[in-house]
Amino acid sequence: MVRGARKAVAVGVAVAVACSVQQHLNFVPGPRHAAPVAAAAASMMMAPAAFADEIGDAAKKLGDASYSFAKEVDWNNGIFLQAPGKFQPLKALKAIDKMIEMGAAADPKLLKEAAEAHHKAIGSISGPNGVTSRADWDAVNAALGRVVASVPKAKVMAVYDSVKDITDPKVPAYMKSLVNGPDAEKAYQGFLEFKDVVAKNQVTSASAPAVVPSGDKIGVAAKALSDASYPFIKDTDWLSDIYLKPLPGKTAPQTLKAIDKMIVMGAKMDGNLLKAAAEAHHKAIGSIDAKGVTSAADYEAVNAALGRLVASVPKSTVMDVYNSMAGIVDSTVTNNMFSKVNPLDAVAAAKGFYTFKDVVEASQR
Repeated sequence: MVRGARKAVAVGVAVAVACSVQQHLNFVPGPRHAAPVAAAAASMMMAPAAFADEIGDAAKKLGDASYSFAKEVDWNNGIFLQAPGKFQPLKALKAIDKMIEMGAAADPKLLKEAAEAHHKAIGSISGPNGVTSRADWDAVNAALGRVVASVPKAKVMAVYDSVKDITDPKVPAYMKSLVNGPDAEKAYQGFLEFKDVVAKNQVTSASAPAVVPSGDKIGVAAKALSDASYPFIKDTDWLSDIYLKPLPGKTAPQTLKAIDKMIVMGAKMDGNLLKAAAEAHHKAIGSIDAKGVTSAADYEAVNAALGRLVASVPKSTVMDVYNSMAGIVDSTVTNNMFSKVNPLDAVAAAKGFYTFKDVVEASQR
C-alpha cells in the first residue's frame, strides 16, 4: 500500500543525495535513517565471503572521510519525514517498489548481518544529533556495502534512478547547507571511492525466487482475513500525507527505540519467507489502482506472506515490537484514523485480524 511507501521517503532523501553525482554532493545514510532500509528491505544480499575484507577495509577509509560529516548531521531532524520534493505518493511508490525488488534479489544472510549492525549502532548513539560511534558507523557502512554488492548493478541503479525522479534538484544543495561544506565534499569523495570497491565486488546475477508455501493454515486464515478486511482497505485514503506526520508528542530518540525492536525482529526472520514477502509486495504494487489500493488477490497474498513471516519469529520478539509501538502511539492517533473510515468496516477488519493472529501464533516457532 502507499502508506508503506511514505515511511520510506526519508530513505529516498538519503539515497538520492548520497548517490547524487550530478549535484557533486554527499549524504551518506546514517544508522537512524538507514535503519528503515534494513527493516523495510529485509531480504537482500549475496556478496561472496571472499569480498568481505575488501569492502570492510574500504568502509574504514569511508569512515575516515565521512565521520566528521556524520557528526554534523542532525539525525533527529524531522525533515527526514518529509517527501524529498513534491508530494506524489503513487510516483514515490514506484521508487519503493524498486527498493523492494532490490531486496528480493539478494542474499538474506547478509541482510541479517546488516540488521544486526544497525541494532548495535543504535545502541551506541549519543549526543544531541543522534550519532552512532565511529566503530559502529564503519560497521554499518561495511554491512551496507556488502548488501549492495550482493545485488546486480541494474537493480541498484533502478533504485537510484527512481529516487532521483522524485527528489527535487534543490534538495542536495539544501542538505549540504545544513553541514560544513568541505566535510560534506570530503565525505562524498570517500563515498565515490567506496562505491568503486563495492562495484568491483558486485554480483552479476540475482538469487533464485523464494519458495512460497501453499495449502497451509496461515494461507487459509489469510483468505478469511482478507475477505473480512478488504472493504476497510478500500475505505482507507492511502494517498493522504498523514503517514508522513510525526507521532504526537514523541521525539526521534523515542521513536528510534521502537524502530530498533523492528530491526531485531527482522534479523530473526526466515530468509526465504522474507524474500517471499518482498516478492508478494512487489506483485501487489503492480495491481494498485488510482486510489492506491491493490487487488483483493494480491492483498490476500501479502497477508499470507506476512503471517508466515511473523510466525518465523519467536513470540517474545514480536511482542517487543508491539509493546514498543504501543508506547509511542497515542490513543488520539488510533481514534483519528478510525474516524476516517466506515466504522463497521474497521470493526470487521479488526475481528478478522484477531482470528488471523491466533492462527499465526499457533504456528509460531
